Amino acid sequence: MATEKLTIAGLFAGVGGIELGFEQAGFLPVFANEMDHRASQTYSLNFGHNLLVAPIETVEVNDLPPEVNVLAGGFPCQPFSVAGYRKGFEDERGNVYWDIERLVRGLAPDVVFLENVKNLRGHDNGRTLRVIAESLLSEGYSIQSQVLNASEHGNVPQNRERIYIIGFRDPVASAHFEWPKQIPLTTKLGDLIDFEEKVDDKYYYTSDRPFFNVLMESITESNKIYQWRRQYVRENKSGVCPTLTANMGTGGHNVPLILSQHGIRKLTPRECFNLMGFPESYLLPLDAPSSALYKQAGNSVVVPVVKRIAERISYALRQAERSKVEPPSQMSSPNAAVPESVHVH
Repeated sequence: MATEKLTIAGLFAGVGGIELGFEQAGFLPVFANEMDHRASQTYSLNFGHNLLVAPIETVEVNDLPPEVNVLAGGFPCQPFSVAGYRKGFEDERGNVYWDIERLVRGLAPDVVFLENVKNLRGHDNGRTLRVIAESLLSEGYSIQSQVLNASEHGNVPQNRERIYIIGFRDPVASAHFEWPKQIPLTTKLGDLIDFEEKVDDKYYYTSDRPFFNVLMESITESNKIYQWRRQYVRENKSGVCPTLTANMGTGGHNVPLILSQHGIRKLTPRECFNLMGFPESYLLPLDAPSSALYKQAGNSVVVPVVKRIAERISYALRQAERSKVEPPSQMSSPNAAVPESVHVH
C-alpha cells in the first residue's frame, strides 16, 4: 500500500462529490453505486470506472472489487433531516444503512466514510447515531465523527454543516487521524456566481410572476444572495450562500436569488455546482433538465471539505503502514501536520 494508490468505492454516489474529493487527495475511485439515472448520467460523464446503476439492496459484495481501502457513502438524509419526517430507523428509508453494514461486513475495507445531515448527531436523543456507531464497532472499526461547515473548513462561501463519520479497522491509523482545522474563507460569492454576464432567460424573474413586485422591492443589492420564503424575501446577511437543497429547482421556499446586471434571477445549476466546490472542469449533461441538476447539486457534498478529510485519511493509513516496518522512534507523531492544499478552482 505504501507505493500504490489507495482506492475508494462509493455507495449512494450521486454525482460523485465524495469520489472526486478523494480523487483530488490522491485516491483511485474503482467502483460506485447510484440508483438515480439522471445522477448516474452526470457521474458517468466525469468518471471512467465501474458505476452500478441499481438500488443499494441489490448490490452484492461480489459486485465490488475484492480489495477496497475506503468504502464511502452519503446515504439518504431524509429520515434524519430537520426538514423531513424525523423518523430515523423507524422510517423504511432509514433501512438503507443496514445495506451499508452488510457490504462493510463482506468487504472489510480499511476505512468506512459516511456523510449525512448535521441533525443525525442529535436525532432521537442521539440513538440513531449511536446505533450506527455500535454497528460499525461490532464490525471491528474505531469510530470518529465531526460536524464541519463548508464555509469554515472548505473555503467555500456556503453555510453547509454536515456530519462526517469515519471508521478505521486499524487502531494505529485511527490514532494518526486528525480532523481538518478551520481555515479562512477567502473565496467570495463573486468568484463563483456571475453577477454581470447574461445567462439564459429562463433563470430570470419577469413581471408576469405574481410576486415579482415583492422581489423588486426586497432584492436591491448585488453580491448578496436572497431567498423567496413563500410569503417574503429573506436577505442573507452573512456574505455566504445559505444551504443549497435538493428541491431548490422546483420552486418552494429554497430558491437562491440574486440581483444581476440583467435583472433578478435564480442561481444557475453551474453556479450551484460551483458553490459545492466542484471545479470548472466538472461536466454537466447538456440535455439534463435544470430541475435535475439543481437536485444533484443540493444532494451532493462540498468537494474541498471531503478532499481535506481524505488527505488526513491517506496520511493516517500510510502512517499505519509505515509502523509495520519502521521503529516507533522514526514514526511521525499522531498530531504532526498533514500536508494539504485547498483550492476551489
